Order: sequence, then C-alpha cells, then structure tokens
Amino acid sequence: MKARTVRKNSRARAAVLATALALTLGVTGCSSKAGTGSEGKEDEKGVRVGDGITDKTIPLGALTDLTGVYASLGKSITQAQQLWAKEVNAAGGICGRKVELVVRDHGYDPQKAVSAYTELEPKVAGFVQFIGSPFVAAVKQRVDGQDKGLVLPQAWSASLLGSPSIRTIGTTYDIETINAIDFLLTQKKITKGDRIGHVYFEGDYGENALQGSKYAAEKAGLTIVEQKIKPTDNDMSAQVAALKQAGVKAIVVSAGPRQAASLVGVAAAGRFGVPVIGNNSAFAPQILATPAGPALMKNYHVASPSLPIGSPEPGPAKLAKDYAAAYPKDDLDNGVVAGYSAGKVYGEALTKACADKNLTREGIGKALLTMKSYENGFGITHDFSDPKAPSTRQSVIMQPDSKTPGGLKVVQEPTASKAAEEFTFGE
Repeated sequence: MKARTVRKNSRARAAVLATALALTLGVTGCSSKAGTGSEGKEDEKGVRVGDGITDKTIPLGALTDLTGVYASLGKSITQAQQLWAKEVNAAGGICGRKVELVVRDHGYDPQKAVSAYTELEPKVAGFVQFIGSPFVAAVKQRVDGQDKGLVLPQAWSASLLGSPSIRTIGTTYDIETINAIDFLLTQKKITKGDRIGHVYFEGDYGENALQGSKYAAEKAGLTIVEQKIKPTDNDMSAQVAALKQAGVKAIVVSAGPRQAASLVGVAAAGRFGVPVIGNNSAFAPQILATPAGPALMKNYHVASPSLPIGSPEPGPAKLAKDYAAAYPKDDLDNGVVAGYSAGKVYGEALTKACADKNLTREGIGKALLTMKSYENGFGITHDFSDPKAPSTRQSVIMQPDSKTPGGLKVVQEPTASKAAEEFTFGE
C-alpha cells in the first residue's frame, strides 16, 4: 500500500466522521464572532489581546475524559496541567496575566465533547487539552475556518495533520506503530514472512495505527491479521482465539489499557505467549495489579512519544516528585507527562506571542510555528514549524515494570526507524 494512498483514505474517513458528527450536533453554523481570532484590542503595554483573554487572566480550555474509557488518563493529564498552571502563576504568570484552566468532562461521549467545545470556545484563548481524535476531527472545520484558537489535543491521529491550529505533540499513531513494529523486528521477535495480529479500536485512533502497521508490513515482508473492536469490548478472548488460529507471531494493540490487559492475560492463560506491543494509549499502571500483571511484564511493550514518568532523567524525575507532592493519593502514569508537556508547549507559545505583542489567537498560532527545535525535558526535540508533519518521528519503547514509578521502564531510547523516516504524508 502506498503511503500517499493510505494518507488520502485516512483523510476521507476523518472527513466523513467529522461531517456526520457536526451535522448531527448542529455545530457547523456560522459564528457571530467569525474572524475574531485575528483581531484584538491593545493593552496598556501595546500587546494585542484576543478572545477570552482579560487584563488579568489567560483562560485555556481542557476537554477531558474523567468518567469514560480514558478516565485514569484524563485525570492525570488534567491534574498535571493544573500543576503546570500553578507553577507558571507562582512565577508571575505570562504577559502579566495568570493562566486559568477551564475543565469540562466529556466522558468520551461525542455529543458531550462537541457541546463542551461549543460552550468554552468563546470564553478561552484556546485548548491545552482535548482528548479523543474523533471529537477533535468533528470540530476541525470550525477551528480552522473561524475559531482559530490553538488546540493541543491528547490525540495523535494523522487525520489532524495539516491544521494550522490543531497541533499534535509527538508522533502520530501511524508513525508510532511503524516504530513499534521495527522494534519487534530489530529485537528478532518477528522476521520476514511472519504474520502479526493487529487489534484496534474502530475510528480514528485504531484505523490510523492500522495504516502504520500495514505500511511497516509492506516494507518488511510481513502480513497483518486484523481484529477490529469497539471501545466497549473489554474481553479479548475471541480476538486471541482468532489470532492464535491464524498463527500470528506477534500482536499490535491500538486500544485502551483494559483491552491490552485482557489480550495479554488471555493469551498467556492459553499458552499463547507471543510478544504484544501497544500504542501509548494502551497502558495504565493500574493494569499491573490485575491477574494479567505478570504476563504484561513478560510479554508486553509500549511505544510512546516521550520518556515515561518513571525515567531517572531530570525532567521526568522532577515532574514525578512535584506531582506526587501535589497529589499524594494519586498514581503516577504517562498521562502526567503528556499533560505537563502540552502545558509547557502552550506556555512557550504564549510567551513568544507576548514578546511579539500579539496575544491574539492568530499571534499564538504564529508563535508556535517559530518553535523549530523545542526540547521540553522529556527526551525528544520537537519541530512545530510544519503543520502538515508531526512534531517528531521518534518513539520511546517501554516495558511494564511494577517496581518503576508509573509502571514503565525504558528499553529503547527515542528512535525513529528507517521506515518511519521514509513514510510520506500525502495529500
């Protein structure tokens, strides 16, 4: 399969989903303030100020999942961003203003997600969090066409590439999956001619990851055996049975932590101990306390766009200490890194926009484009200068470890495989 064709099909599917959601929820109508993202009055220091921003505050929206399939992730991301905002404000704020996080829980429900975006959009400068690729895609037309507030989603679908205002931090799911399969190859866990299974969520996340596995398989002479599931499917017995029957030598899982734990646990119980590797969303430390814990630590790996919270490197180590002090009763996981990283990126863009005396939505977006070599302390340098490309093609490969804070230890430092470097994002 050609990369250009894969990309084109991805965009078509994303466009259909976005249009369907938007029409259903009635969110595509014209805004009464269309175009205000490029306007703004000047404050007393001559800084042009845009939507949502007052003389005292810079409000940022956080559209999260605190009660749905990614509740543990959403909680960690949100609390890490609240920690970031508290630190920024303690240091004097940004452009003479305090950062204010405005949180809404959508419970991973499409109607709630788009409704929450509609409610908050006029009130905030932009969004430092938005969980759920399909939900972000559903408002993409509005964001790009009239709202123009910078959105840093906790979603890594390639369908979001190309937007001047919606910018992912890290590898997209397709690139991440290519790197994951390359790890299996370099570790000689699979070889040319093998069949590998791919269990994936229906929708943007899983299908974008599947595009990556198909590309990697074509390059390496592998065969993909697909198993599509829904987010509500928690028992992977049928999928494991089908993949065992197909004779796969490894499995990629692009789903949630529950599905990953079930898959690995069921496979181990059936003496089908093939290696399994998941995307960054397919792990939470809580699954190590389940009966699948021993099998996860033996047979499971995870690809990620950053070092884990349990890394001894200075950035993660300091964040782990500060987060534990702020939230002593809560577990550490990689959502802490994802949330805090997004906060730092947004803060840097706001700071640059202030220096340019253009704290409008347009000015904030332009400021992000100047961040061509940004390293926020979590192992990977990001380039935000090209909206059509992910900020990096590198992934960290990690292995579950109950003795490490956050439950993951690094087994391969940030690396971009040759296949990932060669992958082309076509029109």
